[in-house]
Amino acid sequence: MKAMRRRALLWLCLSLAPVAAWAAQGFTLDSPVLSAGASMPLADVYTECGGGNVSPPLRWHDPPPGTKSFAVTMYDPDATGGFWHWIAFDIAVGAHGLNAGAGRPHSGNAPGDTEQLRNDFGNAGYSGPCPPPGKPHHYEITVYALDVPELGPAAHFSRNDALAAIKQHTLAKATMTVIWGH
Repeated sequence: MKAMRRRALLWLCLSLAPVAAWAAQGFTLDSPVLSAGASMPLADVYTECGGGNVSPPLRWHDPPPGTKSFAVTMYDPDATGGFWHWIAFDIAVGAHGLNAGAGRPHSGNAPGDTEQLRNDFGNAGYSGPCPPPGKPHHYEITVYALDVPELGPAAHFSRNDALAAIKQHTLAKATMTVIWGH
């Protein structure tokens, strides 16, 4: 009986080894121009606040097994009611990040079938930070590893449908928070 339990335990440990190895590495997000907790570079700040309004380059690492596409969002939780600066999805599974300027739809800087919804400024794609004067705001940039290659037609027309589909299909997510204020 002890031998059977030992074999069962060994089998369990060996079968979970790939999962444990992935969990140890984890899904991560970084950028060559952003540092977690640091100020957003002026190039990435909204034009109305004196910036260049260029989405920052992003890189993600070690997506979980079963990933079929990615989504990226940027959200300001400090704005009254929250504020969406960027919602991009249907980013091809082969992508390991986004180039600077990928937040401008049809610019050629994002993978071909990437969809980008209107943000709370009313613009399609990325619009950078531009909080009112005062305390700096936090900007949560999140990449999601999704279990579907595309979110479906409803997500292309409604932010709520897109965010619900992202949540429903998330295998893992990684977030980097930066700040900006004036």
